[in-house]
Amino acid sequence: MARVLKDAKSAEDRRAEDSAVRKTVEDILSDIEARGDAAVRALSEKFDAWSPESFRLTRDEIDALIAAVPDEVIADIEFAQTQIRNFARIQRDSMADVEVETMPGVVLGHRNVPVGSVGCYVPGGRYPMVASAHMSVITAKVAGVERIAACTPPTDGAPHAETVAAMALAGADEIYILGGVQAVGAMGLGTASIAPVDMLVGPGNAYVAEAKRQLYGRVGIDLFAGPTEILVVADETADAEMVATDLLGQAEHGPTSPATLITTSEALADAVPAEVERQLAVLPTAEVAGAAWRDYGRIVVVDSDEEAAREADRVACEHVEILTREPRWFLERMRNYGSMFLGPETNVSYGDKVIGTNHTLPTKGAARYTGGLWVGKFLKTVTYQSCTEEASVAVGEYCSRSCSEKKLR
Repeated sequence: MARVLKDAKSAEDRRAEDSAVRKTVEDILSDIEARGDAAVRALSEKFDAWSPESFRLTRDEIDALIAAVPDEVIADIEFAQTQIRNFARIQRDSMADVEVETMPGVVLGHRNVPVGSVGCYVPGGRYPMVASAHMSVITAKVAGVERIAACTPPTDGAPHAETVAAMALAGADEIYILGGVQAVGAMGLGTASIAPVDMLVGPGNAYVAEAKRQLYGRVGIDLFAGPTEILVVADETADAEMVATDLLGQAEHGPTSPATLITTSEALADAVPAEVERQLAVLPTAEVAGAAWRDYGRIVVVDSDEEAAREADRVACEHVEILTREPRWFLERMRNYGSMFLGPETNVSYGDKVIGTNHTLPTKGAARYTGGLWVGKFLKTVTYQSCTEEASVAVGEYCSRSCSEKKLR
């Protein structure tokens, strides 16, 4: 039976926080819909102290920002983008169009058609997330999306050069220095200066995630996302220092980022809290990571690997790190996770940054019904059919009877 040694903030407290975010975002989106560019500019001034002549960067401005990035950083960006592009192409190649004659003269098929336009949000704020440009822009590009608009907030009153370089090298068609709900709202609703998109993708804070949720239906979205999450599943072979490091490595993303340990080892469960506190004493991001661990950290002790897998599937976490004697045992049995990292040699940061899989992943239990962002998210599988004259007669007989008044009753 699972025993919770440390629990997170209550669901009731979380609901109250979510309600406040919902109302704020609703008001902002209503303002953007009513006043367009004027609202976007006012919001940018209010939240980012940013009001340039144009939010969209020119080609010359993009080139100047790329030139300001050190060669080594450009090489690192290009390495990561190569891995992500390669895996995205492999995924795209796995999706075949279909055409088949199901009976004489009847041809059915489907085609995988790219979405026409996509808005990619690349977060900035506390930590500019350069890798998010790779994950969204490249994946959309490989899928065949014709127009890709990308937004990122200013950093310290200026465009973040590395993020802009990543957007441009990934293939973004339009780059805007614009953040938060005002960026997502402008792309989703459209303004006089920013044409609306068909789909919004990319991670962000609670307000950005809520804006995507409220715009869903008017536009498509990649998935409903909340704060970054990590779950470590560990047994007695795991090292407490490594477990604590990996938990805090995701907790530092934000003060509401859940970090959970499920373990079959009482000794490990007892050792991790002290190790977390030891690391927080020297960690530069301790203020944020410590708040996340205090309010959203959990430690659960279970009696067996089978119970660990069941509990992990119940949590349905975004990142699941397996630090056990046989990591692939969990890969073969678990069903609910965004992305899984097998063994101590493979940590979550690899997936977040460079290894090739996508880091835009389901949170808040959404892994029960969806995976993360991938090429397929940007493709619409649409069907078609055709009949010869003879086949139309044969099929028509069945169809006419199915449509008759008697059948309808």
